[in-house]
Amino acid sequence: MALDLLDRSSSFDGSAALGGGNETGSDVFGRIGSLETRLARNSREIEAAQSVRYRVFVEEMNAVLPQEAMQARRDFDAYDAICDHLLVVDNAIEGDPEDQIVGTYRLLRQEVAMANGGFYSAGEFDIAPLLARHPDKQFMELGRSCVLPAYRTKRTVELLWQGNWAYSLKHNMGAMFGCASFPGIQPEEHALALSFLVQNAEAKGEWAVSAWPELACSMDLVPSEAVNPRKALNALPPLIKGYLRLGAMVGSGAVVDQAFNTTDVLIVLPIASISDRYRNHYGADAGRFSS
Repeated sequence: MALDLLDRSSSFDGSAALGGGNETGSDVFGRIGSLETRLARNSREIEAAQSVRYRVFVEEMNAVLPQEAMQARRDFDAYDAICDHLLVVDNAIEGDPEDQIVGTYRLLRQEVAMANGGFYSAGEFDIAPLLARHPDKQFMELGRSCVLPAYRTKRTVELLWQGNWAYSLKHNMGAMFGCASFPGIQPEEHALALSFLVQNAEAKGEWAVSAWPELACSMDLVPSEAVNPRKALNALPPLIKGYLRLGAMVGSGAVVDQAFNTTDVLIVLPIASISDRYRNHYGADAGRFSS
């Protein structure tokens, strides 16, 4: 949970993720109008990001969190203390900086994860063999993504991806991965989309990764000859489509997350697989994010 809760209506195609690094100076990764993306600077901003997550995951998506989190009206867990928290803030909102947070992503680098008990996704997917096959690469886990409803626009998603890309360059990451979520806990309700993913974008060979057998639900629910690619693509959450256009792959097996009321798949995106189309065009046009 959860990479697809950013924007279910956006036309995001993944391309805007690929501006250059920190082009605006200080700690800001990018700007569009009154919106900017940067990392959380203090505990108050992290708590504010957790409140945004609560509003989306609990109030909108009907997640059920531990009692302490429900009482505090913040989505939090032990991983928050070791992750970096990417934010989109709207400087046009009056108030303190923590009142301006409209979107967030949680980022976890491999070296930090391994020093603190591992990755969040390892609770649903057996990622250890994947990591072991790439000792020369550092992996970066993306998770807990969400944007407040009024800000689910292409600009906001562009900025979050600009932040992810700049962060990955800064820390010399070799691959991104994380759980991507379909709404609801009935995989068969997403049979067409899940079948399309496993039939056309399954990670294989050195990038193969699977859900834990005791948790895995089949994704191959519709015969390939009966899968209409256009309809299947339309049934995918917009951010997953964006991942696919960037060159991402999908692990084998879906996992039902009862607490978050989602059906999760694992997205794997090697940095080297990101197409030159996006690298060249957006890498040369990073200034658009600081206007």
